[in-house]
Amino acid sequence: MRISNEQMLQLDIDILVPAALQNSINEENAPSIRAKVILEGANCPTTSEADAILAEKGTIVVPDILANAGGVVVSYFEWLQNLQSVKWEEDKVNQRLENTMVRAFREVWNMAEKANTSLRLAAYMVALERIVTASRLRGVTF
Repeated sequence: MRISNEQMLQLDIDILVPAALQNSINEENAPSIRAKVILEGANCPTTSEADAILAEKGTIVVPDILANAGGVVVSYFEWLQNLQSVKWEEDKVNQRLENTMVRAFREVWNMAEKANTSLRLAAYMVALERIVTASRLRGVTF
């Protein structure tokens, strides 16, 4: 049995992972989405309007900036290894990746709870906080 993309978005499921198209979740289909959690695998799969609708419904949206950051983190690890002319074992890479991603998720989750906001906005808040801290440590004033 084949189903359309719209039918798939409306399934009664726990977790939905939009992983292909930008703006695939929008203000037209967001009211029909029944998933409890949306884990964004694609870049920008949810429009701002849909984000607001999902928040109002109580749907947890793990934003792309957090959910699909693993590849970027591992690329950073590769860069570090190249700089140091070393090669980490796969287990070490996986453990460091897990530590980094779990810590990042916890920081974003805690910020969302503290500020009573979405995970997307909390991720931006954590990022801006880090930029301000780094700038101050470097002597930059605002």
